[in-house]
Amino acid sequence: MGFSRTLLPDPMPTGDELDAMLAGIGCAVAATPLRDANIEDALLGAVVSGMEEDDLRRLGLAVQWITLHARAINADRLVRAVPLLPGERSRACWAAIARWHKTDRRWKRLAGRRESADLLRVGNPFQMQRRGPDPRFADTALRVPAGALRERPGDILEPTVLAKWHSGYRHRIMLGPSYRADMWAIAEREPEASASALARRSYGSFATAWQVRQDLAVLSP
Repeated sequence: MGFSRTLLPDPMPTGDELDAMLAGIGCAVAATPLRDANIEDALLGAVVSGMEEDDLRRLGLAVQWITLHARAINADRLVRAVPLLPGERSRACWAAIARWHKTDRRWKRLAGRRESADLLRVGNPFQMQRRGPDPRFADTALRVPAGALRERPGDILEPTVLAKWHSGYRHRIMLGPSYRADMWAIAEREPEASASALARRSYGSFATAWQVRQDLAVLSP
C-alpha cells in the first residue's frame, strides 16, 4: 500500500489524551505526560478545545506556550493544517496568532485568512470595553479581553528545560523547526522505525523520511 500523507491527527486529541500531550510539551497540567508528544498536535487540540468547547484553561496554556516557544513551531504544518479544521472559530484563532507573529514570514499565508471571532460567546464586547484587549491579539480579528486567558509564570517549561525534556523540541533547536527535525528525533529514539513510520508520525513526506533513513545509515554504519 502506498504512503498517504496526512496533516491533522485523526481523531483530534481531546480530554485526558490532550492533557497528557500538553503535559508532554511542557505545560503545567495535572496529567501523566506523554513524553515527546507531537507539538503541533497538542497545540491544534488545545485551540480546538478552547475555541469550540470553551475550555479557556487549555487555550491559555497553548497561547502561553506559543508566546515562549514560537520559533520552535513548525509553521509550515500549521499553514497547511489549519484550513482543514472544521471549526471557523478555531481557524480564526490561528489566523489571529499568525497575525500576532506577522514579523515572522513563515506565518504569512495563515495571517491573511479573514475569519474573525469573539473569544467569549457571552459578554465579550462588555469585557473588551471594561478591560481592553489582550495585547497579544490587539491587532487581530480575534477579540480577546485582557485577562481572559491566564498568564502565570511557571505554567510552561523554559526553553533550556524543555530542550532536555522533549527530544523533538531539542532537535528543532538544533536543525530548525521542520519535519526532518522531528523525524531525526523519532529515529534516534526508535532506530528500527521505517521511513513510512517516520513520515506518518511527523506528518512529513515519505521522500524526506527516506532521506533521513539514508543519512542515519551513513552516520551509524
